[in-house]
Amino acid sequence: MSKHTALPESESSLAALRGDCARMAPHWTAAAKSAPAPAKPSLINGVTVPPASARLIDAMSEYGD
Repeated sequence: MSKHTALPESESSLAALRGDCARMAPHWTAAAKSAPAPAKPSLINGVTVPPASARLIDAMSEYGD
């Protein structure tokens, strides 16, 4: 049996967690991401949509009306 017991959740444990995160934040770097450029319509090929699906989407007003 483990001799360790879980500490009750409290504001002090939350404050300790926030402090730990603040100290570690400089170590967590992420590469800058740039938004991918949209594909040219001429490069999009081979996509087929079944007629029933096209009619369903066409009938939904929030998709382009």
